[in-house]
Amino acid sequence: MARRRLWRRSGKIGLAPGTLVYVGEERVEKVEITLIDYDEKRCDDRTVDRLEDVLVCRDTDTVSWINVNGLHEVEIIERIGKHFGIHPLVLEDIADTGQRPKAEDHADHLFVVFKMLTFDPAADALSAEQVSVVLGPGWVISFQERPGDVFEAVRDRIRGAKGRIRQMKADYLLHALMDAVVDQYFVILETFGEKVEALEERLLADPAPQTLQSVKQLKRDMIVLRRSVWPLREAVSELDRSESKLIHKPTRAYFRNVYDHTVQVMDAIESFREMLSGMQDLYLSSVSNRMNEVMKVLTIIATIFIPLTFVAGIYGMNFDSEASPLNMPELKWPYGYVGALAVMAVIAVVMVIYFRRKRWL
Repeated sequence: MARRRLWRRSGKIGLAPGTLVYVGEERVEKVEITLIDYDEKRCDDRTVDRLEDVLVCRDTDTVSWINVNGLHEVEIIERIGKHFGIHPLVLEDIADTGQRPKAEDHADHLFVVFKMLTFDPAADALSAEQVSVVLGPGWVISFQERPGDVFEAVRDRIRGAKGRIRQMKADYLLHALMDAVVDQYFVILETFGEKVEALEERLLADPAPQTLQSVKQLKRDMIVLRRSVWPLREAVSELDRSESKLIHKPTRAYFRNVYDHTVQVMDAIESFREMLSGMQDLYLSSVSNRMNEVMKVLTIIATIFIPLTFVAGIYGMNFDSEASPLNMPELKWPYGYVGALAVMAVIAVVMVIYFRRKRWL
């Protein structure tokens, strides 16, 4: 994926700023556009077949949420951008899925980029998708890389008139979308927390190389989380401090709440990163201790056999006892073999007892 993205990005070299070039995974499916148009009394939720059906939302008195699933057809992004007066540099960033989470104020509209993260338990993989949101007077346009998101709860609140979302302006809808993404971060952190606890138990019980690989994978996932949350915290803070007329005073308190949530997520991420680093050190220490124990046992065994080898070496020299009484008279002794083995056994037992008293065994 990285090579494909780099190759697609190279197609932008030499082009004028604001030129739309899609940078991301290659896709062939049709772009899907949905529209939710609502106020306090009514809600119109439908999938749009013609782009012209959403262009009329610019001049209505209701709040319109236009969601575009698919960025590979840049002509659609360009038409929407021209009709709603979106800055060309914003359109360029929308088509480039490698953007860093940020918030930009363009006077008549606000542009926000953030990463929507999902975890697939079957594949045991974390995936990140860029979501770009443009806020205008009475409308919100969101751009996603592919179908499927974490905004279904927001849609249900709009359809069922739950909470205050139908009573608020478009800026509250932007808050609701960002809040849904941050809430998903907490769900992923809960999953990772369970995995960290399980890995810690496995490391203490059996520090296998597979466990170390799981620790490294979790550390990589934490890096993805940190890269998504750290700049998002700055973006939410900018929205709270923004002097744009599109952010109304009652909504600023909700953006501050999202900011607090991002701070909590960052604290949890840093805690998990420290725990994983400690687990990696624990693995290396466990492997080193296990190796030391093995070497200790082997050393003790070798030490016990050193005097036994010495005795066996002496009686293996085969001097002739008939030439001199000093030349191993034990060779003619009927119990010489048994006696030599008994001496070896006594030496071994004495050494084992000594090692146990020294607590080397």
